Amino acid sequence: MEPMKPMKPMEGMRPMEPMKPMKGSEPWWPRDLGEPSTSGGQNDVQYAFFAAAHRLLIRKGGEIATYDSGDHGISGVSQQQSGSSSLTFTSGEGRVDLDALKKV
Repeated sequence: MEPMKPMKPMEGMRPMEPMKPMKGSEPWWPRDLGEPSTSGGQNDVQYAFFAAAHRLLIRKGGEIATYDSGDHGISGVSQQQSGSSSLTFTSGEGRVDLDALKKV
């Protein structure tokens, strides 16, 4: 029988590589509008509101519709879940139905 040999020293752990930042998605709205004041989405509908341009953009199924928001300062959205898919937006003046805004 052969005598036990000494164990080799353990190697130190190599430092972890720093995490690379995730690549953000490209904006779906036209760049000439700049950054939206607020944006979001629910189910298959996305919205972006551009206060300075008075524009509300809605993207559904890859199609983009543009609305004149008038004096409304859009800050949120709600979508009816059953039957209809109507959108209602929250503004400083209260609730605003999408049907009340002029499509451009």
